[in-house]
Amino acid sequence: MNRANALQTVLGAFAFGYPFVMAWYWMTGGLLFRWFRERNEPMPDHPPALPEYPLVSILIPCHNEEKQAEETFAVLGQVDYPNFEILAINDGSRDRTAEILDDLAARIPQMRVVHLTRNQGKAKALNAGALLARGELLVCIDGDALLDQNAVTWFVRRMQSDGRLGAITGNPRIRNRSTLLGRLQVGEFSAIVGLIKRSQTVFGWLFTVSGVIVCFRKRAVHEAGWWSAESLTDDVELTWRLQLAGWRIEFEPKALCWILMPETLRGLWRQRVRWSEGGTHTMFISIPKMLSAPFKHWRGWPAFANYLISIVWAYLMCLGSALWFVKMAGIPVLPFIPAFRLLPEWWGILLTLTYLVQSVVSVTVDHRYESRMGRALFWVVWYPLLFWTLQAGTAVAGLPRAMFRARNPKGTWVSPDRGVRA
Repeated sequence: MNRANALQTVLGAFAFGYPFVMAWYWMTGGLLFRWFRERNEPMPDHPPALPEYPLVSILIPCHNEEKQAEETFAVLGQVDYPNFEILAINDGSRDRTAEILDDLAARIPQMRVVHLTRNQGKAKALNAGALLARGELLVCIDGDALLDQNAVTWFVRRMQSDGRLGAITGNPRIRNRSTLLGRLQVGEFSAIVGLIKRSQTVFGWLFTVSGVIVCFRKRAVHEAGWWSAESLTDDVELTWRLQLAGWRIEFEPKALCWILMPETLRGLWRQRVRWSEGGTHTMFISIPKMLSAPFKHWRGWPAFANYLISIVWAYLMCLGSALWFVKMAGIPVLPFIPAFRLLPEWWGILLTLTYLVQSVVSVTVDHRYESRMGRALFWVVWYPLLFWTLQAGTAVAGLPRAMFRARNPKGTWVSPDRGVRA
């Protein structure tokens, strides 16, 4: 029994210690980023003048976007940058998307439309658009996203400051907040995503860019091998290939974009399982490349180690939860298996306080990018609990799907990405 108690103590400390450590890791990285990168920066709506304004190509893959196209491209026509083009790639839409895009192109001088005869997936649509793009810098957004009028200027400014930047991920903000799930995701993108990307920029390299708002250097994408049509999460896979090829990727919080997210638990679950499956598959194909030159790719090891630990943690939490429910049902647990406590005593209080501190830090860091962030504090406080629960479940579901997925699958997905297969 002593061994069982010791094992229970160790497993409990790991299960609840991992999110505790990561929360402080993210907060530390976020505050360092805020102090060294953002403290003396202009406000997002007041970008400084640039020494030059190179041509920027804005790529928007569209599949059945008739409800969103008018709004998305009307906003793009108001981008405050003197030298840009808009490439809309109609990825085999079956609704009125093609007709609407052609009509928009007749009204927006900077806009061109590329029509693909059948739906081939976001990756192939982006490859087609990139090959036809005249600009060296490629800003990519989703067909339902609303790009901030100053985002392109902020991307170009950062790219001009460092020639080894292969990509810059922007700052997506949630548009749909009429439901409880939508309000909770406001907390995710401020309390979790924003801090993660800041800390990864400071401490190592990014696990993934935000595919809904990102700027690529065309030469870097070419050297990395373009977007892969075989990947379910092309943004994760290309992120790792770019960094393995020697290019750096950073976060630019002033490059804002307003996005739609799933508003049902089913849609959110399917979206996140796909993200987990695609991320795990990316790790499978990236680890041999990292092992071939471990010192060259040293910046990537923290991200990989965190991924590996998160998988172990997810399976442990699911196993522990199952044992807890078995115990609550009065079923005797085998003597060599510790009786896992799903709701710890002092750890629970400590985690709650940590999430409260994390929420305050995230709102403090993020308030300049969205007014009235203080009103979202209530939802921000609660999201970490949903985040870690969702993280555990989707990691457990995504690992076997990635291990046994078919070779050369067709990654055709409906945009906007709400976890629904086309």
